[in-house]
Amino acid sequence: MNLRHRLGKTNGTTAANAPLLAVRPTESEPDRYQVIKKQLHREVISKLDLAMLEGLEEPQRRAQVEHLARRMLVETEIRLTRSDEERLITELLHDTFDLGPITPLLLDEEISDILVNTHRQVFVERLGRLELTSVSFRDDAHLRHVIDRIISRVGRRIDESTPLVDARLPDGSRVNAIIPPAALDGPILSIRRFRRRALSIDDLLGLGSLTAELAQFITGAVRARLNMLVTGGTGSGKTTLLNILSRYIPTEERIVTIEDSAELQLQQPHVVRLETRPPNIEGKGQINQRDLVRNALRMRPDRIVVGEVRGDEVLDMLQAMNTGHDGSMTTIHSNGARDALHRMENLVLMAGHSLPDRAIREQISSALEVIVHVSRLSDGTRRVLSVQEIVGMEGNVVTMQEIFRFVPTGTDAEGKYNGYFEATGLVPKCGERIQIAGVDLPLEIFERGRRTT
Repeated sequence: MNLRHRLGKTNGTTAANAPLLAVRPTESEPDRYQVIKKQLHREVISKLDLAMLEGLEEPQRRAQVEHLARRMLVETEIRLTRSDEERLITELLHDTFDLGPITPLLLDEEISDILVNTHRQVFVERLGRLELTSVSFRDDAHLRHVIDRIISRVGRRIDESTPLVDARLPDGSRVNAIIPPAALDGPILSIRRFRRRALSIDDLLGLGSLTAELAQFITGAVRARLNMLVTGGTGSGKTTLLNILSRYIPTEERIVTIEDSAELQLQQPHVVRLETRPPNIEGKGQINQRDLVRNALRMRPDRIVVGEVRGDEVLDMLQAMNTGHDGSMTTIHSNGARDALHRMENLVLMAGHSLPDRAIREQISSALEVIVHVSRLSDGTRRVLSVQEIVGMEGNVVTMQEIFRFVPTGTDAEGKYNGYFEATGLVPKCGERIQIAGVDLPLEIFERGRRTT
């Protein structure tokens, strides 16, 4: 059944005598627009010369598909308003070349997360707030097609035997998909957006995420080759901060990045990017982060940057920091600096290493030097809550001293989180190394109670 016949038999009319139609979905006919688009898409694909399209650039391919679709709309005698026709063509191009109905969301710079809860429901996080959109997919098959298009680009697969997968978009945005039987109601897709323009330290200052004194200290710590751990919860901005801090690594250094799903966007000319690989369909060929950390040690790195520590690679990373790879950085999920140290200790034990607690803590205390804790507050803003220095061991306890902290003062009538940053009055022991690295670090910025808002 062609498009003319499929759409002409509605309410007893035919295509030849049908009135002018505005096919934007309404409550009385929610499926009519999708019927038109789906059938048009099928007929356009069936009439395309795919061999001819292979030799064209993408703008030319889009132009060919658009021309064919407009011609078919005329031939079927479907009467659409101008705005409906343009919308139909645009969505057809998104389905053919892009990621279907969520493509416009990916172009919106204010959106940081896209959460597809089955084909019927799409939420977004805009400026720190979750909101339901009017976007939807035709059916589960349509959503599965978009998921397959994403993961095929990075050599991943998803099926009933492997119903969940991590992948990324070309811009570096993180993607997670999970399908039945693991997802009971249908396919689920989550996209953590990355900005097209990478943020800078000045952007964080403008957003109030930190202050000039705090920024001066942590960027100086990077230049001075101090080993750094960035901690925080999901969506708190750990990777964003790691990207920003990585810009202060000298350009002459060789950097090896290790990630489960590549997200880091380092700007230096000498960067080697490594990424894990899941097992194949026979369950073989897996490459995990521990394999990559061990291999990185043979690649003559000046610094190793691990996107996120989450498994048995933690001990190898700590040993790398202790054996000449100063200035290495990583992130970890935690609720605070002390909690991050406990979690690293637990990861070592969970990996099956039968080491005494004190030996693990000594490894941690000698490897790490600066911990930066970030958080997303109740109003959606992201702030650096604490900067701490690891100073050694006292008995069986890793000792730290807080250098800067954020002090909350409450929320206003609009729910905005208020507070201020202050120095604790403790001068960091690593300050001398930062000065030697050529970073001017006046003692005044560490004065007790020194407040900047």
